[in-house]
Amino acid sequence: MVEVLKKRILTHIRHRDYKPVKAAEIAERLGLGRDEMETFKEAFEQLKKDGLVMIGSKNLASLPAPGTKMYGIFRSTSKGFGFVTPIEANSHGDLFVPEDYTKNAMNGDTVMATVAREERRGGVERYTGKIIEIVQRANNRFVGTIIRKGDSYFLVPDGKFTELVAIDDVTAKNGQPNDKAVVEITSYHTKTKFARGVLIEVLGKSGKYKTEINAVIQRFALRKEFGSECLDEAGAAARGFESREYPGRLDLTEKTIVTIDPPDAKDFDDAISIDRNADGTFTLGVHIADVSTFVEEGSALDEEAQKRGNSVYLPGLVLPMLPETLSNGVCSLQPGQRRLTKSAFITYNNSGKVLKEEFANSVIHSKARLTYTEADRINKGDTTKRPAEVVELLRDMETLAKIIEARRRREGMLHLDLTETELVFDKAGQVVDAHPADTSYPHTIIEMFMVEANEAVARMLDGVNVPFMRRIHPDPDSLSLKKLSETLKLFGVPAPRNIDRFDLQNIIDAVKGRPMAYAVNIYVLRSLARAEYSPLSIGHFALASRHYCHFTSPIRRYADLLVHRLFDRYMKGKNFENIPSQDDLAAIGKHISFTEERADDAEEDLKTVLILQLMQSRLGELMETVVSGLANFGVFVQCNKFGIEGLIPIDLLGKDNYVFDNRAQCIYGQRSGKTYHIGMPLTVRIASVNLAARQLNVLPIEKQEEKLERKKEKKKKKEKNRKRKK
Repeated sequence: MVEVLKKRILTHIRHRDYKPVKAAEIAERLGLGRDEMETFKEAFEQLKKDGLVMIGSKNLASLPAPGTKMYGIFRSTSKGFGFVTPIEANSHGDLFVPEDYTKNAMNGDTVMATVAREERRGGVERYTGKIIEIVQRANNRFVGTIIRKGDSYFLVPDGKFTELVAIDDVTAKNGQPNDKAVVEITSYHTKTKFARGVLIEVLGKSGKYKTEINAVIQRFALRKEFGSECLDEAGAAARGFESREYPGRLDLTEKTIVTIDPPDAKDFDDAISIDRNADGTFTLGVHIADVSTFVEEGSALDEEAQKRGNSVYLPGLVLPMLPETLSNGVCSLQPGQRRLTKSAFITYNNSGKVLKEEFANSVIHSKARLTYTEADRINKGDTTKRPAEVVELLRDMETLAKIIEARRRREGMLHLDLTETELVFDKAGQVVDAHPADTSYPHTIIEMFMVEANEAVARMLDGVNVPFMRRIHPDPDSLSLKKLSETLKLFGVPAPRNIDRFDLQNIIDAVKGRPMAYAVNIYVLRSLARAEYSPLSIGHFALASRHYCHFTSPIRRYADLLVHRLFDRYMKGKNFENIPSQDDLAAIGKHISFTEERADDAEEDLKTVLILQLMQSRLGELMETVVSGLANFGVFVQCNKFGIEGLIPIDLLGKDNYVFDNRAQCIYGQRSGKTYHIGMPLTVRIASVNLAARQLNVLPIEKQEEKLERKKEKKKKKEKNRKRKK
């Protein structure tokens, strides 16, 4: 508990709006009771001893002031200067580094800088830095597009790092302008010279689907191919399954069990059964692919799975955590096939209260593989050729899911309204359209059941007092919630000063269907910490869960595989000798939290590239958006249809002189008084695309111009229809 409180204290003090207060007030802000004060004092004393917190005048607690040197991550700007974000937070925050003192640091490099304190300006101490050492380069390879300037060739790196890299010998790999390529840095940039590099690999013509896929894989250092040892182990495990018997398992092969997944899924790792009991209760059965039987701890397969951390789902391509022999084969719960599972049976009364939990190693035969859309049609009464027992199971699933959802809502579970975007590809692999992803109720059914199973297994492991990999989501900092409340009020959304979890959900529900819904949901999301993997018993704020872990997706998440191994030990006599320690799990948790975030970033990056390519083919067209953000350089707008954000530069808003008012959270014209605010619907014209920088530029459309555009579009459609009739 001490480690948990240390993390919460530091999170609170590191918040940008924190003002030094006494330790007792920090405890009060963290919502601690009297019975927790001794632990709080111990945690606070450890932080002081480690130099992470200091007590200043009037016994006020703060982060330590910057020392004479600072170790941190460098972030460059297009204007030449940059900032160092310290590894160990201090009371000042990021260190400003003037252009002449950046050495040859590049974006993301770990650096050592000297710190100089400046005189007070407006009552605030200012610090500047000078980089004296590049401790570690963030990257010595860059992925980007080859361009030609005169007789020289350069790489324009993908992403926000936009400094050109001169290519020494572009002919070495037959590189041509507009090729996507990988360049390895041989000398880093200086104030007067470009960085230089050699061409390592040409990935293909920029803009082609396969080229962009390979570029993302290279850029995010994703693991694609499996080594021969892993493939051999996977093949042997699969062949052994066909010839082996598995005595002692609960035989569920005659039970009606189904899977529900997206239409293109191949790794079915969860299946569902439900029993209506004579006393009116329900027993939910969640049956999860028993991957631990096939992946031996310490094997080459296990080591590779840990390095990958998770499967990566890119548009049109999956990079699995395990070879497809397992992930799409003997581990996948395919219909009509004998499959090994780990089962959680949870019995509920008619208000969703958990009455009993039981667990088993089991074997199943799935009776049907359903898609979300098919399950939705069946539950809405559409005729189907599916067996009656499958239809009955689907109806029971919906009934129970709604009971569980209602209970979880009463307990304070949050449900953000952020719809994902599905891309539409043509046969050549190019994106031709996009639309919001399906959100029919079967998605919620499976989500509720998976959350319940994860929670049940976490309670079971917590009950035997063993360290295990939890999925944690810390409570939001009180300062973050205070800032959120103030921001929402500026949007015209009523919010109490002291927001709790129930207030958050009420706010989300109140704006549902309104133009500002996306922006409000994003601001709520940003006020929350990111969920992560850790053995710390912090709980999961968004799910209102005291004990939570990931158990339901061992085919695609390493965390679940670790939990399955403990589940197996529990079922086989509760022998927990020689299991990973708390420290071991902390290190693994840090790594797989990183691989999860990297996978999300890679998926988002490729989606953005593919949608921007689509936007390039639609330059000049109109697009319906909502203002999603404001800055002193422009207005950000979100298009929900395509799931992409565009920027209107502030100097292109119109003929007026527009100014950003941070306090009022609006941009207004000084002469006209016209304002732009969060949640404001806006019709824009697609102006330009900067694919390398992942940026879409748009322009606002005046009402009169909008009407003329609509008339032109109607006229074009009529002309097309007239020609077709001929």
